[in-house]
Amino acid sequence: MIEFCQVSASYDGELAILRDVSFMVSDGDFVAFVGTNGAGKSTTMRLINGLLKPTSGEVLIDGVPTSQLKTSELASKVGFLFQNPDRQICCKTVREELLFGFAAQGRAGAEAEAKVDAMIERFGFDGDAEPFLLNRGTRQLLALASIIVLEPPIVVLDEPTTGLDFRECAKVMEVVSDLNARGTTVVMVCHDMEVVGDYATRVIAMTAGQVVADGATFDVLRDADVLSRAHLLPPQIVELSMRLAQEGAVSPTSPVACANTLDGMERALAGEVGVRGKGDAK
Repeated sequence: MIEFCQVSASYDGELAILRDVSFMVSDGDFVAFVGTNGAGKSTTMRLINGLLKPTSGEVLIDGVPTSQLKTSELASKVGFLFQNPDRQICCKTVREELLFGFAAQGRAGAEAEAKVDAMIERFGFDGDAEPFLLNRGTRQLLALASIIVLEPPIVVLDEPTTGLDFRECAKVMEVVSDLNARGTTVVMVCHDMEVVGDYATRVIAMTAGQVVADGATFDVLRDADVLSRAHLLPPQIVELSMRLAQEGAVSPTSPVACANTLDGMERALAGEVGVRGKGDAK
């Protein structure tokens, strides 16, 4: 469990980046933090994994303040994927990269080797390949694999799909979704509202270092006031359903307006269009 209790934070004692932020993430949640640049999302992620300590308030992991946890203890609890994998990868081969975390935690040995072998097979990696010669999407997958091979209970992702094409994005997010389905808590910063709508079950919207909304994904993404305050645009299909409801083309209680997944919304919208098309034909 992750808990922020009236947390404020700044860098080098300068202007506060976060101001009096409180929320809780339960075990097994998939939470997306959204907001414009400078809203405080990445700072929040760095507070979770202990790279930054709060100037006031407390950040707790499983009930223990991060200020009381050693870096090694936090690393075993929280895996962190940087936005740019080139800032994370540091070894000469794929195999060495996947083993690096085990060595850093003093867990090198036969069990670690077996887990790395399984990870190489799962992702189809060449264990002897040089990481920096891999394409951008494969480097991102390698950075992600180097985290999940350690099996941390919490994974924090800072813009995991930045710079990826559609296929690479889908592959990364399928891995993340499977990880969450197996019980791992996922906390993600993401600017792509389509990805947020497809995968996150809860959204926390931030602006100017404060939380302006916290709720089920589509409750937040349909809230015009929240979107305006956080300077966000919803996924296109959500925006279309909102406009249809505003213009009276569909009922505010219709399946289109009330669907809680992008897929469900698309199916409902297709049904509405199909029904109206038949009526017009008559």
